[in-house]
Amino acid sequence: MTQLLQQAMAELQKLTDSDQDAIAAMILAEIADEKLWDDSFAGSQEKLSRLADKVRDDIRAGRTRESGIDEL
Repeated sequence: MTQLLQQAMAELQKLTDSDQDAIAAMILAEIADEKLWDDSFAGSQEKLSRLADKVRDDIRAGRTRESGIDEL
């Protein structure tokens, strides 16, 4: 455990049980969210690669045009 996490845990122990549970629930939700993003990103690499290949093909074939932010 890192020193910063140890410091946070020491401060958490000073809180009421309900506050500790609320913070623990937030931490667990954040960890679950990060895992979901990591899994989603890892599972999308092949699709992203295919999309990048298509964009390169479109650029080479002249099927794209430059536009400014105001034209979007």
